[in-house]
Amino acid sequence: MNGLKCTLMHKYIHVVELELDDATGVICKIGTVFGSKHLPIGISVRKGVIDRAELNEWWTGRSIPTSRSGIREALETLEIQNTKMLLIRCYGLSLSDQYWICPKDSNLTWEEINFFSNEFSDDIGDVLFGEKKKANAFNFSSPDNTSDGNLKKRWKIIDRRRCLVKGGSNPYRQQPLNEVIAHKIMDRLNIPHIPYTVMWSQGVPYSVCEDFINENTELIPAWCILNSSKRDNNTSVYQHFVNCCETFGIKDAVPFLDRMITLDYIIANEDRHFNNFGVLRNAETLEWIGMAPIYDSGSSLGYDKVPAQIRSGQEIICKPFKNHHEEQLKLVSSFEWLNFRKLSDVKELITEVLSAEEAKDYMDENRIHSIAESVEYRVNRLQQMILTEKLSQSISTQDDVERDIAADYTQKM
Repeated sequence: MNGLKCTLMHKYIHVVELELDDATGVICKIGTVFGSKHLPIGISVRKGVIDRAELNEWWTGRSIPTSRSGIREALETLEIQNTKMLLIRCYGLSLSDQYWICPKDSNLTWEEINFFSNEFSDDIGDVLFGEKKKANAFNFSSPDNTSDGNLKKRWKIIDRRRCLVKGGSNPYRQQPLNEVIAHKIMDRLNIPHIPYTVMWSQGVPYSVCEDFINENTELIPAWCILNSSKRDNNTSVYQHFVNCCETFGIKDAVPFLDRMITLDYIIANEDRHFNNFGVLRNAETLEWIGMAPIYDSGSSLGYDKVPAQIRSGQEIICKPFKNHHEEQLKLVSSFEWLNFRKLSDVKELITEVLSAEEAKDYMDENRIHSIAESVEYRVNRLQQMILTEKLSQSISTQDDVERDIAADYTQKM
C-alpha cells in the first residue's frame, strides 16, 4: 500500500510520524511519537501507542463534511474523490488551530505556509460557492478545505482581516440574519461573543465574522474536552463537561455555560452542538486561556419553520445537554447577571433586523411578527420562572441528549 509519509506538526513542534493512504486520505500507519503532549485533545495514548481510530476521527473531522450544501457538485468540478483529499492538498492547515502535516523530506516551514500570516487562494471558496473551476493554475491552498458545518461557507481576506462568510438554508435563508440578532442580544447582556454583520450577494444574505483565532492561539472544541475522559452512566453530560474543564484547569466554565444556555433558550437555538462552542488555548505553551466567546448561533428563531410552528414552539430541538430547553435551563447556576431591562425592546430589535429591504424576498410581515413575538414570550416566561423559583439546578441524566448528531465533525467556527 502506497501512502504519503509525513509528520503531524503543531506549529513548530513535531508531534508524530504518519502515513496517509493515497486513495482515501485516512491515516493508515502511525510511526514515531515525538511530542505526545501536543497531540490533539482527546486522543488516547496507551503504553506509548496512539489510538489510530481516534486520531483518524480527529483527522477526518478536519475535512469538509459530505453533508455540506453543494459539496458533491464541488468535488465533481474539482475532479476529486473525497473531501479528505482536499485536506491533504492544503497540508491540513486551518484558521482554527495550528496543526498541519509536513511531507517527509520537504523543506516546508510554518512561516511559509500558515494562513494567519500568508495570503490564501480564493479558488476553492469560489468552487464551493458554485463557480466553475479555473481552467489554468488552480490553487488548492485554502482554509476552506478544513471548514466544517453543513451550510455553504468560505474564508475571505477582507480589509486584511480573515473573515468567515456563511450562507443560510432554503427556503428562508434566515441564519445570517439570526447571527446579527444573537449578536445584538448578547451585546446588550454583556455576554462575550463574536460580532456578526450581514452582506448581500446577488440577493442572497451571508453572515460575516472575523476569525477570533490568531497564529498564537487555537480553538479546542467542547467535543474534544468532553472526550478527554470516559463518562460514567451516573454523571450527566453537563456535569461531565464541567468536570473535564476543572481537571484541565479551565476557568469559568460554569458562568460561561450559564450564559450560553440562557441565550439559547431566548433565541430557541436548535444546533448548539459540541463543535460550535469550545475553549481557547495557547498553541505553543498549551496554557488554557478560557472559554471561547460565543459564536455560530444562526440555527435558531425558527429558521426552518413556518409562522404557525414558530408561534406554537412545539417542535424546537434542544442541544447539547438536554432534549428540552426548559430542562436545560435548570442547569443554570445563577441568573444574577441577567438584566431583563436590556431586553425590554427585543421585539423592535428583531423586527428591525428582519425588515431589511434586501430581506423582503424571504421575510413577510407575518413571519417577522411571529419570530419577534415568540422571543418576547420566552423572555417574559424566563423572567416569570425565575421570580417564582420554578427553575432549580438539575444534574439528572434522564433528559440528556443521547447522541449529538451534529458532532460528526470536529474543527470549527
